[in-house]
Amino acid sequence: MTRAHDETRARLRRFYDTAVAAALPIHCLPPHLPDPPEAGEGRLVIFAIGKAAAAMAAVAEDHYDRHWPGTHIEGMALTRYGHARPTRHVEVVEAAHPVPDVAGAAASIRLMRMAEWLGPHDLALVLLSGGGSALTALPIPGIKLADEKKLTRALLASGLPIADINCLRKHISRIKGGRLAEAMHPARSVTLAISDVAGDDPSTIASGPTVPDTTSKERALAILDGLGADLDPHIRAAIEAAPETPKPGAEFFLHATYKRVASGSESLIAAAKLARSEGYETLVLGDDIEGEARLLAREHAGLVRMAQGEGRRLAIISGGEAGVTFGEGAVRGKGGPNQEYALALMLALKGTPGVAALAGDTDGIDGGSGADDDPAGAFVLPDAIRRAEAAGLDLLTALERHDSGTCFAALGDLLVTGPSYTNVNDFRVILVDNAPPEEESPS
Repeated sequence: MTRAHDETRARLRRFYDTAVAAALPIHCLPPHLPDPPEAGEGRLVIFAIGKAAAAMAAVAEDHYDRHWPGTHIEGMALTRYGHARPTRHVEVVEAAHPVPDVAGAAASIRLMRMAEWLGPHDLALVLLSGGGSALTALPIPGIKLADEKKLTRALLASGLPIADINCLRKHISRIKGGRLAEAMHPARSVTLAISDVAGDDPSTIASGPTVPDTTSKERALAILDGLGADLDPHIRAAIEAAPETPKPGAEFFLHATYKRVASGSESLIAAAKLARSEGYETLVLGDDIEGEARLLAREHAGLVRMAQGEGRRLAIISGGEAGVTFGEGAVRGKGGPNQEYALALMLALKGTPGVAALAGDTDGIDGGSGADDDPAGAFVLPDAIRRAEAAGLDLLTALERHDSGTCFAALGDLLVTGPSYTNVNDFRVILVDNAPPEEESPS
Protein backbone atom coordinates (compact mmCIF):
# COMPACT_ATOMS: atom_id res chain seq x y z
CA MET A 1 0.00 0.00 0.00
CA THR A 2 1.17 3.50 -0.84
CA ARG A 3 1.91 6.33 1.56
CA ALA A 4 -1.08 8.26 0.17
CA HIS A 5 -3.26 5.23 0.85
CA ASP A 6 -2.13 5.09 4.48
CA GLU A 7 -2.57 8.85 4.91
CA THR A 8 -6.15 8.63 3.62
CA ARG A 9 -6.98 5.83 6.04
CA ALA A 10 -5.44 7.81 8.90
CA ARG A 11 -7.43 10.93 7.96
CA LEU A 12 -10.69 8.97 7.88
CA ARG A 13 -9.86 7.34 11.21
CA ARG A 14 -9.33 10.78 12.78
CA PHE A 15 -12.88 11.68 11.86
CA TYR A 16 -14.25 8.52 13.41
CA ASP A 17 -12.19 8.91 16.60
CA THR A 18 -13.27 12.54 16.94
CA ALA A 19 -16.94 11.60 16.61
CA VAL A 20 -16.66 8.83 19.19
CA ALA A 21 -14.72 10.99 21.66
CA ALA A 22 -17.56 13.52 21.75
CA ALA A 23 -19.86 10.83 23.16
CA LEU A 24 -17.54 9.17 25.67
CA PRO A 25 -18.97 9.11 29.21
CA ILE A 26 -15.86 10.75 30.68
CA HIS A 27 -16.60 13.84 28.58
CA CYS A 28 -20.39 14.01 28.48
CA LEU A 29 -21.58 12.60 31.82
CA PRO A 30 -19.97 14.52 34.76
CA PRO A 31 -21.62 17.93 34.14
CA HIS A 32 -25.05 16.34 34.52
CA LEU A 33 -24.59 14.11 37.55
CA PRO A 34 -26.96 15.08 40.40
CA ASP A 35 -25.95 15.70 43.99
CA PRO A 36 -26.16 12.51 46.09
CA PRO A 37 -28.52 12.14 49.06
CA GLU A 38 -27.43 13.87 52.23
CA ALA A 39 -25.03 11.74 54.29
CA GLY A 40 -26.95 9.27 56.41
CA GLU A 41 -30.31 10.07 54.78
CA GLY A 42 -30.35 7.73 51.81
CA ARG A 43 -28.41 5.62 49.36
CA LEU A 44 -27.15 6.42 45.88
CA VAL A 45 -28.13 3.37 43.84
CA ILE A 46 -26.85 3.18 40.26
CA PHE A 47 -28.82 1.35 37.56
CA ALA A 48 -26.58 1.41 34.47
CA ILE A 49 -27.92 -0.34 31.37
CA GLY A 50 -26.49 -0.52 27.87
CA LYS A 51 -23.25 -0.81 25.93
CA ALA A 52 -21.81 2.19 27.79
CA ALA A 53 -23.17 1.06 31.17
CA ALA A 54 -19.91 0.02 32.82
CA ALA A 55 -18.05 3.07 31.52
CA MET A 56 -20.84 5.39 32.71
CA ALA A 57 -20.91 3.71 36.14
CA ALA A 58 -17.13 4.04 36.49
CA VAL A 59 -17.23 7.75 35.59
CA ALA A 60 -20.08 8.33 38.06
CA GLU A 61 -18.18 6.54 40.83
CA ASP A 62 -15.08 8.65 40.25
CA HIS A 63 -17.17 11.81 40.30
CA TYR A 64 -18.85 11.06 43.61
CA ASP A 65 -15.71 9.68 45.27
CA ARG A 66 -13.89 12.89 44.34
CA HIS A 67 -16.57 15.46 45.13
CA TRP A 68 -18.59 13.68 47.85
CA PRO A 69 -16.19 11.23 49.53
CA GLY A 70 -17.94 8.79 51.79
CA THR A 71 -21.15 8.70 49.74
CA HIS A 72 -22.86 5.32 49.99
CA ILE A 73 -22.84 4.00 46.41
CA GLU A 74 -24.14 0.66 45.21
CA GLY A 75 -25.80 -0.74 42.12
CA MET A 76 -25.36 -2.72 38.95
CA ALA A 77 -24.11 -2.07 35.43
CA LEU A 78 -25.60 -4.42 32.84
CA THR A 79 -23.62 -4.28 29.62
CA ARG A 80 -22.75 -6.28 26.53
CA TYR A 81 -20.14 -9.03 26.60
CA GLY A 82 -16.72 -7.44 26.15
CA HIS A 83 -17.83 -4.00 27.40
CA ALA A 84 -16.97 -4.33 31.11
CA ARG A 85 -14.86 -1.67 32.84
CA PRO A 86 -13.27 -1.68 36.31
CA THR A 87 -15.57 -0.33 39.04
CA ARG A 88 -15.28 -0.03 42.82
CA HIS A 89 -18.86 0.16 44.11
CA VAL A 90 -21.07 -1.03 41.27
CA GLU A 91 -21.28 -4.66 40.16
CA VAL A 92 -20.74 -5.16 36.43
CA VAL A 93 -22.71 -7.92 34.69
CA GLU A 94 -22.25 -8.82 31.01
CA ALA A 95 -24.96 -10.33 28.81
CA ALA A 96 -25.76 -10.98 25.17
CA HIS A 97 -26.64 -8.41 22.51
CA PRO A 98 -28.57 -8.12 20.21
CA VAL A 99 -30.38 -11.38 21.06
CA PRO A 100 -30.96 -11.68 24.84
CA ASP A 101 -29.70 -14.57 26.93
CA VAL A 102 -30.08 -16.06 30.40
CA ALA A 103 -27.41 -13.76 31.85
CA GLY A 104 -29.43 -10.71 30.80
CA ALA A 105 -32.63 -12.27 32.11
CA ALA A 106 -31.09 -13.01 35.52
CA ALA A 107 -29.61 -9.51 35.76
CA SER A 108 -32.96 -7.97 34.84
CA ILE A 109 -34.64 -9.76 37.72
CA ARG A 110 -32.01 -8.38 40.08
CA LEU A 111 -32.40 -4.86 38.70
CA MET A 112 -36.13 -4.98 39.38
CA ARG A 113 -35.51 -6.24 42.92
CA MET A 114 -33.08 -3.39 43.50
CA ALA A 115 -35.76 -0.99 42.31
CA GLU A 116 -38.42 -2.47 44.57
CA TRP A 117 -36.12 -2.23 47.61
CA LEU A 118 -35.55 1.53 47.20
CA GLY A 119 -36.80 3.76 50.00
CA PRO A 120 -38.24 7.29 49.78
CA HIS A 121 -34.89 8.91 50.72
CA ASP A 122 -32.82 6.93 48.20
CA LEU A 123 -31.71 8.32 44.83
CA ALA A 124 -31.82 5.99 41.83
CA LEU A 125 -29.29 7.15 39.24
CA VAL A 126 -30.23 5.49 35.96
CA LEU A 127 -27.49 5.58 33.30
CA LEU A 128 -28.85 4.50 29.93
CA SER A 129 -27.17 3.85 26.59
CA GLY A 130 -27.84 1.99 23.37
CA GLY A 131 -28.21 -1.76 23.62
CA GLY A 132 -30.28 -1.62 26.79
CA SER A 133 -33.36 -3.02 25.09
CA ALA A 134 -31.70 -6.33 24.27
CA LEU A 135 -29.82 -6.60 27.55
CA THR A 136 -32.92 -6.26 29.77
CA ALA A 137 -34.77 -9.50 29.11
CA LEU A 138 -37.69 -9.82 31.53
CA PRO A 139 -40.80 -10.84 29.60
CA ILE A 140 -44.40 -10.47 30.77
CA PRO A 141 -46.36 -13.51 32.02
CA GLY A 142 -47.13 -15.92 29.22
CA ILE A 143 -43.91 -15.22 27.32
CA LYS A 144 -40.68 -17.10 27.93
CA LEU A 145 -37.10 -16.08 27.23
CA ALA A 146 -37.05 -18.44 24.24
CA ASP A 147 -40.05 -16.55 22.82
CA GLU A 148 -38.32 -13.21 23.31
CA LYS A 149 -35.19 -14.49 21.57
CA LYS A 150 -37.18 -15.75 18.59
CA LEU A 151 -39.15 -12.52 18.38
CA THR A 152 -35.95 -10.46 18.60
CA ARG A 153 -34.43 -12.34 15.66
CA ALA A 154 -37.56 -11.72 13.60
CA LEU A 155 -37.50 -8.00 14.46
CA LEU A 156 -33.82 -7.63 13.60
CA ALA A 157 -34.37 -9.24 10.20
CA SER A 158 -37.46 -7.15 9.45
CA GLY A 159 -35.79 -3.86 8.52
CA LEU A 160 -38.27 -2.01 10.74
CA PRO A 161 -37.29 1.35 12.30
CA ILE A 162 -35.92 1.08 15.83
CA ALA A 163 -38.98 2.89 17.21
CA ASP A 164 -41.21 0.08 15.94
CA ILE A 165 -38.83 -2.61 17.16
CA ASN A 166 -38.70 -1.09 20.63
CA CYS A 167 -42.47 -0.54 20.71
CA LEU A 168 -42.98 -4.27 20.58
CA ARG A 169 -40.11 -4.89 22.98
CA LYS A 170 -41.75 -2.57 25.54
CA HIS A 171 -45.08 -4.36 25.38
CA ILE A 172 -43.60 -7.78 26.12
CA SER A 173 -41.41 -6.52 28.99
CA ARG A 174 -41.77 -6.06 32.74
CA ILE A 175 -38.90 -3.55 32.90
CA LYS A 176 -39.11 -1.45 29.72
CA GLY A 177 -41.67 1.17 28.77
CA GLY A 178 -41.68 3.01 32.11
CA ARG A 179 -42.05 -0.06 34.28
CA LEU A 180 -38.66 0.34 35.96
CA ALA A 181 -39.68 3.82 37.14
CA GLU A 182 -42.92 2.36 38.47
CA ALA A 183 -40.95 -0.19 40.50
CA MET A 184 -38.66 2.54 41.87
CA HIS A 185 -41.50 4.57 43.37
CA PRO A 186 -41.47 6.24 45.92
CA ALA A 187 -37.74 6.86 45.49
CA ARG A 188 -36.54 9.75 43.35
CA SER A 189 -34.89 8.76 40.08
CA VAL A 190 -32.64 10.68 37.71
CA THR A 191 -32.05 9.20 34.27
CA LEU A 192 -29.08 10.32 32.18
CA ALA A 193 -28.99 8.89 28.67
CA ILE A 194 -26.59 8.60 25.79
CA SER A 195 -28.92 8.44 22.81
CA ASP A 196 -28.44 5.94 20.01
CA VAL A 197 -31.76 6.53 18.24
CA ALA A 198 -32.79 8.92 15.50
CA GLY A 199 -34.67 11.82 17.00
CA ASP A 200 -33.47 11.03 20.55
CA ASP A 201 -36.94 9.94 21.71
CA PRO A 202 -36.56 9.12 25.45
CA SER A 203 -39.16 6.37 25.22
CA THR A 204 -37.13 4.62 22.50
CA ILE A 205 -33.64 4.82 24.03
CA ALA A 206 -33.14 1.42 25.73
CA SER A 207 -36.95 1.13 25.33
CA GLY A 208 -37.55 3.89 27.89
CA PRO A 209 -37.54 2.01 31.22
CA THR A 210 -37.97 5.21 33.28
CA VAL A 211 -40.13 7.45 31.08
CA PRO A 212 -43.80 7.32 30.04
CA ASP A 213 -44.55 5.11 27.08
CA THR A 214 -46.24 6.92 24.22
CA THR A 215 -46.98 3.79 22.22
CA SER A 216 -50.05 1.60 22.52
CA LYS A 217 -50.76 -2.07 22.85
CA GLU A 218 -52.68 -1.88 19.57
CA ARG A 219 -49.62 -0.57 17.77
CA ALA A 220 -47.48 -3.33 19.25
CA LEU A 221 -49.95 -5.97 18.09
CA ALA A 222 -50.03 -4.46 14.59
CA ILE A 223 -46.22 -4.61 14.43
CA LEU A 224 -46.32 -8.21 15.63
CA ASP A 225 -48.90 -9.16 13.01
CA GLY A 226 -46.90 -7.43 10.28
CA LEU A 227 -43.76 -9.44 10.92
CA GLY A 228 -45.12 -12.41 9.02
CA ALA A 229 -42.79 -14.66 10.98
CA ASP A 230 -43.55 -18.10 12.32
CA LEU A 231 -44.29 -16.90 15.86
CA ASP A 232 -46.36 -18.77 18.41
CA PRO A 233 -49.88 -17.34 18.89
CA HIS A 234 -49.45 -17.26 22.67
CA ILE A 235 -47.16 -14.21 22.26
CA ARG A 236 -50.10 -12.23 20.90
CA ALA A 237 -52.37 -13.56 23.62
CA ALA A 238 -49.90 -12.55 26.33
CA ILE A 239 -49.68 -8.98 25.01
CA GLU A 240 -53.46 -8.73 24.85
CA ALA A 241 -53.78 -9.94 28.46
CA ALA A 242 -51.06 -7.68 29.88
CA PRO A 243 -51.84 -4.24 31.32
CA GLU A 244 -50.89 -1.20 29.23
CA THR A 245 -47.45 0.28 29.75
CA PRO A 246 -47.33 3.36 32.06
CA LYS A 247 -48.49 6.51 30.28
CA PRO A 248 -47.85 10.26 30.73
CA GLY A 249 -49.56 11.56 33.84
CA ALA A 250 -48.87 8.54 36.02
CA GLU A 251 -48.14 9.80 39.54
CA PHE A 252 -44.83 8.03 39.98
CA PHE A 253 -43.29 9.94 37.05
CA LEU A 254 -43.47 13.06 39.24
CA HIS A 255 -40.44 11.64 41.07
CA ALA A 256 -38.56 10.74 37.86
CA THR A 257 -36.45 13.16 35.82
CA TYR A 258 -34.72 12.50 32.51
CA LYS A 259 -31.90 14.19 30.57
CA ARG A 260 -30.01 13.31 27.42
CA VAL A 261 -26.26 13.87 27.89
CA ALA A 262 -24.98 12.88 24.44
CA SER A 263 -26.27 11.91 21.02
CA GLY A 264 -25.15 11.57 17.45
CA SER A 265 -25.62 15.30 16.85
CA GLU A 266 -22.72 16.24 19.14
CA SER A 267 -20.53 13.69 17.37
CA LEU A 268 -21.39 15.09 13.94
CA ILE A 269 -20.69 18.63 15.15
CA ALA A 270 -17.25 17.54 16.37
CA ALA A 271 -16.49 15.81 13.06
CA ALA A 272 -17.64 18.85 11.07
CA LYS A 273 -15.36 21.10 13.13
CA LEU A 274 -12.43 18.81 12.31
CA ALA A 275 -13.36 18.85 8.62
CA ARG A 276 -13.37 22.64 8.50
CA SER A 277 -9.99 22.75 10.26
CA GLU A 278 -8.63 20.55 7.46
CA GLY A 279 -9.94 22.77 4.71
CA TYR A 280 -13.18 21.02 3.77
CA GLU A 281 -16.58 22.50 3.25
CA THR A 282 -19.09 20.48 5.22
CA LEU A 283 -22.45 18.98 4.40
CA VAL A 284 -23.94 17.52 7.59
CA LEU A 285 -26.94 15.40 6.69
CA GLY A 286 -28.02 14.87 10.31
CA ASP A 287 -27.99 12.18 12.96
CA ASP A 288 -31.53 10.97 12.29
CA ILE A 289 -30.99 9.21 8.97
CA GLU A 290 -32.66 5.82 8.75
CA GLY A 291 -33.15 3.51 5.83
CA GLU A 292 -31.78 0.58 3.90
CA ALA A 293 -27.99 0.73 3.95
CA ARG A 294 -27.48 0.14 0.25
CA LEU A 295 -30.11 2.74 -0.72
CA LEU A 296 -28.52 5.36 1.54
CA ALA A 297 -25.16 4.62 -0.09
CA ARG A 298 -26.57 5.26 -3.57
CA GLU A 299 -28.12 8.55 -2.44
CA HIS A 300 -24.84 9.66 -0.92
CA ALA A 301 -22.93 8.70 -4.07
CA GLY A 302 -25.23 11.09 -5.92
CA LEU A 303 -24.18 13.88 -3.55
CA VAL A 304 -20.54 13.06 -4.30
CA ARG A 305 -21.12 13.41 -8.04
CA MET A 306 -22.84 16.75 -7.53
CA ALA A 307 -19.95 18.02 -5.40
CA GLN A 308 -17.39 16.91 -7.94
CA GLY A 309 -19.36 18.53 -10.74
CA GLU A 310 -19.19 21.80 -8.80
CA GLY A 311 -15.48 21.38 -8.07
CA ARG A 312 -16.00 21.42 -4.28
CA ARG A 313 -13.70 20.00 -1.61
CA LEU A 314 -16.40 18.60 0.62
CA ALA A 315 -16.89 16.41 3.70
CA ILE A 316 -20.30 14.71 3.70
CA ILE A 317 -21.07 13.69 7.28
CA SER A 318 -24.05 11.72 8.56
CA GLY A 319 -25.30 9.58 11.41
CA GLY A 320 -28.46 7.74 12.35
CA GLU A 321 -29.05 4.06 11.87
CA ALA A 322 -28.77 2.26 8.57
CA GLY A 323 -30.61 -1.04 8.32
CA VAL A 324 -30.43 -4.27 6.39
CA THR A 325 -33.55 -6.18 5.42
CA PHE A 326 -33.13 -9.93 4.96
CA GLY A 327 -35.69 -11.40 2.61
CA GLU A 328 -37.12 -14.85 3.20
CA GLY A 329 -34.41 -17.43 2.62
CA ALA A 330 -31.75 -14.74 2.18
CA VAL A 331 -28.13 -15.76 2.58
CA ARG A 332 -26.45 -13.93 5.47
CA GLY A 333 -22.72 -13.53 5.21
CA LYS A 334 -20.39 -11.51 7.39
CA GLY A 335 -20.77 -7.82 8.07
CA GLY A 336 -23.23 -5.34 9.51
CA PRO A 337 -25.16 -2.35 8.17
CA ASN A 338 -22.14 -0.05 8.05
CA GLN A 339 -20.10 -2.54 6.06
CA GLU A 340 -23.04 -3.10 3.70
CA TYR A 341 -23.35 0.67 3.25
CA ALA A 342 -19.61 0.90 2.53
CA LEU A 343 -19.74 -1.89 -0.06
CA ALA A 344 -22.76 -0.35 -1.79
CA LEU A 345 -21.01 3.05 -1.79
CA MET A 346 -17.86 1.49 -3.24
CA LEU A 347 -19.88 0.01 -6.10
CA ALA A 348 -21.80 3.23 -6.69
CA LEU A 349 -18.61 5.34 -6.80
CA LYS A 350 -16.90 2.89 -9.21
CA GLY A 351 -13.42 3.93 -8.14
CA THR A 352 -14.04 7.67 -8.56
CA PRO A 353 -10.68 9.36 -7.95
CA GLY A 354 -10.32 11.77 -5.06
CA VAL A 355 -13.11 10.23 -2.96
CA ALA A 356 -12.69 8.24 0.23
CA ALA A 357 -15.15 7.24 2.92
CA LEU A 358 -15.63 5.53 6.25
CA ALA A 359 -18.75 4.01 7.77
CA GLY A 360 -18.66 2.67 11.31
CA ASP A 361 -20.76 2.01 14.37
CA THR A 362 -19.70 4.26 17.23
CA ASP A 363 -19.90 1.37 19.72
CA GLY A 364 -17.03 -0.30 17.88
CA ILE A 365 -19.05 -3.30 16.72
CA ASP A 366 -20.93 -3.58 13.42
CA GLY A 367 -22.64 -6.88 12.96
CA GLY A 368 -20.25 -8.98 15.01
CA SER A 369 -20.43 -11.38 17.93
CA GLY A 370 -19.23 -8.86 20.51
CA ALA A 371 -15.60 -9.97 20.51
CA ASP A 372 -12.86 -7.34 20.78
CA ASP A 373 -11.72 -8.00 17.21
CA ASP A 374 -15.15 -7.53 15.60
CA PRO A 375 -15.10 -4.76 12.98
CA ALA A 376 -16.69 -1.40 13.66
CA GLY A 377 -17.20 -0.80 9.95
CA ALA A 378 -15.11 -0.31 6.83
CA PHE A 379 -13.05 2.11 4.76
CA VAL A 380 -13.84 2.93 1.12
CA LEU A 381 -10.67 4.00 -0.68
CA PRO A 382 -10.33 5.21 -4.27
CA ASP A 383 -8.36 2.15 -5.40
CA ALA A 384 -10.65 -0.40 -3.70
CA ILE A 385 -12.43 -1.49 -6.90
CA ARG A 386 -9.11 -2.09 -8.65
CA ARG A 387 -7.75 -4.09 -5.71
CA ALA A 388 -10.97 -6.11 -5.52
CA GLU A 389 -10.78 -7.00 -9.20
CA ALA A 390 -7.14 -8.01 -8.81
CA ALA A 391 -8.13 -10.25 -5.88
CA GLY A 392 -10.96 -11.86 -7.87
CA LEU A 393 -13.71 -10.59 -5.56
CA ASP A 394 -17.27 -10.55 -6.87
CA LEU A 395 -18.56 -7.43 -5.13
CA LEU A 396 -22.08 -7.50 -6.58
CA THR A 397 -22.65 -11.06 -5.43
CA ALA A 398 -21.24 -10.22 -2.03
CA LEU A 399 -23.69 -7.34 -1.70
CA GLU A 400 -26.62 -9.55 -2.61
CA ARG A 401 -25.47 -12.17 -0.11
CA HIS A 402 -25.00 -9.56 2.64
CA ASP A 403 -21.34 -10.61 2.79
CA SER A 404 -19.61 -7.24 2.82
CA GLY A 405 -17.39 -8.22 5.75
CA THR A 406 -15.67 -10.95 3.77
CA CYS A 407 -14.80 -8.50 0.98
CA PHE A 408 -13.40 -5.83 3.26
CA ALA A 409 -11.41 -8.42 5.20
CA ALA A 410 -9.84 -9.63 1.95
CA LEU A 411 -8.99 -6.03 1.01
CA GLY A 412 -7.61 -5.20 4.46
CA ASP A 413 -10.12 -2.35 4.69
CA LEU A 414 -12.08 -3.28 7.80
CA LEU A 415 -12.28 -0.67 10.55
CA VAL A 416 -11.33 -2.54 13.74
CA THR A 417 -11.34 -0.48 16.94
CA GLY A 418 -12.54 -2.72 19.75
CA PRO A 419 -15.40 -1.62 22.05
CA SER A 420 -15.61 2.15 22.42
CA TYR A 421 -17.67 2.05 25.65
CA THR A 422 -20.23 4.43 24.23
CA ASN A 423 -22.88 4.28 21.52
CA VAL A 424 -24.50 7.03 19.45
CA ASN A 425 -25.13 4.78 16.47
CA ASP A 426 -23.68 5.07 12.98
CA PHE A 427 -21.06 7.55 11.84
CA ARG A 428 -20.34 8.09 8.15
CA VAL A 429 -17.98 10.50 6.43
CA ILE A 430 -17.25 10.88 2.72
CA LEU A 431 -14.29 13.09 1.76
CA VAL A 432 -14.44 14.59 -1.72
CA ASP A 433 -10.97 15.95 -2.31
CA ASN A 434 -11.15 17.01 -5.94
CA ALA A 435 -13.31 16.93 -9.00
CA PRO A 436 -12.44 14.69 -11.94
CA PRO A 437 -10.63 16.43 -14.79
CA GLU A 438 -12.91 18.08 -17.33
CA GLU A 439 -13.17 16.38 -20.69
CA GLU A 440 -11.56 18.25 -23.55
CA SER A 441 -14.08 19.62 -25.97
CA PRO A 442 -13.71 18.33 -29.55
CA SER A 443 -11.73 20.64 -31.82
